[in-house]
Amino acid sequence: MLTNKTIVLGVTGGIAAYKAADLASRLVKRGCRVYVLMTRSATEFIAPLTFETLTGNKAVVDTFDRNFQWNVEHVALAKQADAFLIAPATANVIAKLAHGLADDMLTTTVLAASCPKVVAPAMNTGMYENPVTQDNLQTLRDYGFSIVEPDSGVLACKDVGKGRLPDADVLISALEDALSPKDLQGIRVLVTAGPTCEALDPVRYITNHSSGKMGYAIARAAARRGAQVTLVSGKTGLSAPAGVQRVDVFSAQEMFDQVTRRFPEQDIVIKAAAVGDYRPKQRQEHKIKKSGETMTLQLVKNPDILAYLGEHKRLGQVICGFSMETKDLLENSRKKLEKKQADLIVANNLTVAGAGFGVDTNAVTMITPEDAIPYPVMSKEQVADELLTRLLGILKKKQGE
Repeated sequence: MLTNKTIVLGVTGGIAAYKAADLASRLVKRGCRVYVLMTRSATEFIAPLTFETLTGNKAVVDTFDRNFQWNVEHVALAKQADAFLIAPATANVIAKLAHGLADDMLTTTVLAASCPKVVAPAMNTGMYENPVTQDNLQTLRDYGFSIVEPDSGVLACKDVGKGRLPDADVLISALEDALSPKDLQGIRVLVTAGPTCEALDPVRYITNHSSGKMGYAIARAAARRGAQVTLVSGKTGLSAPAGVQRVDVFSAQEMFDQVTRRFPEQDIVIKAAAVGDYRPKQRQEHKIKKSGETMTLQLVKNPDILAYLGEHKRLGQVICGFSMETKDLLENSRKKLEKKQADLIVANNLTVAGAGFGVDTNAVTMITPEDAIPYPVMSKEQVADELLTRLLGILKKKQGE
């Protein structure tokens, strides 16, 4: 999403200014053209040369600097920018932006820009929580700015509270949110993710290798595109994406209960979780003790969530399932599509390098009753966006748009 985008990075005079160097570097690595605008105070914390080395572009400080190609610099950058990110943003600069004051290159360029603007406040807790600062931030929201909430912790002044600049990954995610089309606005999407676990006793359980990365990528992309997202998640080590309601579950039965309870109000349901097909017939009250060379477990079938959804979907709902195979990928996945009455099946071949559990990429084939479209190895975020675009098309077709 950020490849070939022009990002103007505004750096203001807070101690967190040094973190902007890592942010600029990461944006460049993501394929962005990065231009840095600094306030005079920012140069007291980090040198412009640092940003020039990282981005390959002049870091502009002085509105009247004549040592660059002749044009109206603030207007030129404002027109080129796909997005504007101010990180860190001090209380002073936030106040200026909220009231239209333009007395340096940074504030002048922001005022001239019509692109999405993201502001990441970083300051002392007292300054951040001051009603004046909060009013100014709300004013910026009202004007269409996106505000990234600061983290809490020990600050440079040794106070403990809210005011730390978030990690670069959080800021980059906020940029992606700002740049995303809001084509899923008003659409309710439920995503399942991760493994389910079936307890044998208080100590052990049966599960699978699912990391939840694919489902979380889908939930994150759907929220970024404006959807109202519910994520029903099995046991993972992942954090809930911003703007997503996460519902934690453990077993397949718990996932079935949570999904079916919320199902009637959803427009799109994406079953990306790796749900266990079977569970122990009886969960032992106490730890099973070692007793012999072998042990026999009696298993019973878990409820089939996707089959239930297919049988009970109302007119206009879109149902998507995932299929993981090691052979006969298309044949087995198409059978699943038909048997479960789904609208689309995302088929994964676990034997393909770069696909499957625990990795950040995937190679899938998206199968509908009309076609089967294979995709090359892509990031799971790219797969998520491709999938959502296809499901949106199916939804619009069903709704007669």
